[in-house]
Amino acid sequence: MDGPVSSQKTAKRVTMMDVAKAAGCSQATVSVVLNNVTDIKISAELRARVVEAARSLGYGQKSFLRRAALDELRGGCIGFVVDQLATTSEAVNAIEGARQESWEADVTILVAQTQGRAEYEHRALDRLLRAGVQGIIYMSIFTRRVALDPVFETLPVPLVLLNCYTGDNRFPSVVPDEINGGRQATLALIEKGHHRIGTITGESFMEAAQDRLIGYRKALRKAGIDYDDQLVAQGSWTPTSGYEATQQLLALPERPTAIFCQNDKMAWGCMTALREAGLSVPGDVSVIGYDDEELARHLRPQLTTLDLPHRAMGAWAVRRLDHPPVAGNEPHAPHKVACAFIERASVATPRRLAR
Repeated sequence: MDGPVSSQKTAKRVTMMDVAKAAGCSQATVSVVLNNVTDIKISAELRARVVEAARSLGYGQKSFLRRAALDELRGGCIGFVVDQLATTSEAVNAIEGARQESWEADVTILVAQTQGRAEYEHRALDRLLRAGVQGIIYMSIFTRRVALDPVFETLPVPLVLLNCYTGDNRFPSVVPDEINGGRQATLALIEKGHHRIGTITGESFMEAAQDRLIGYRKALRKAGIDYDDQLVAQGSWTPTSGYEATQQLLALPERPTAIFCQNDKMAWGCMTALREAGLSVPGDVSVIGYDDEELARHLRPQLTTLDLPHRAMGAWAVRRLDHPPVAGNEPHAPHKVACAFIERASVATPRRLAR
């Protein structure tokens, strides 16, 4: 059932990024300080500031239940198998979330990139198992249903799927809650008074694009706003496609007052096209992105967006490895992690309502 966007913030574990923000330094500096790296010179004042920020935020604190959940993995290692590492930041963020979840339990993470090729997966699994891994996390860069190679069916260690799932839900899996993310983005615009809301989608064969569009339509329906195909422009996740799709939306007899871009790169292209058309953001057109990439904080105005929760998903996958198998091989419904709404400066009330 659809419901209003919650005004309550979901409690989340403190990350190095939170500590860096509080201490006024980079995440790399926080890592150096908290990992006691001594061959990099950092002033005593900055070290003290980082330590105090970490202490005040409760970084690294664990309940007894959380410590116990990793006891079986303590002192061992986990295999992390991913199809691509270099093309996007998603895999790096997921691995970082897994590392943050496991480092105090003295768990080592061994990473293998396979490019999705069966022969590379076989080789990676063989070497990881020879290294003594106590569990395998299998990640796809794109959220999708996967058909696993039969070698995964007979692993002697637990397997958790990250950003993917199988058709029979045989294995525990974790994915982003993309439908609700698309719904949140659109509702945020509706709540500001927008009713003519365009959206720029990603490639239509991808589940993320499909689900974010479903969320967009759910929000419109909830608000009693008719869905209009003309307000849906096809993109391909790139800045250029966002630029061209925005030009398409601006050519409509009645242009949108707000545009929900399905990723931050397309939002970048969208904002460029709006500026070249002599329109201001958010004065003339409000813009929302998705993913909360680094560029979202450097656009002007800073981009309102949604966080793609790969760090939280990586942490969940590590915790799930230590759970006992479900009795009777019951299916595992994919665990969905919320995409947090990040409010910045690219959204405002339409001018006709702001007077």
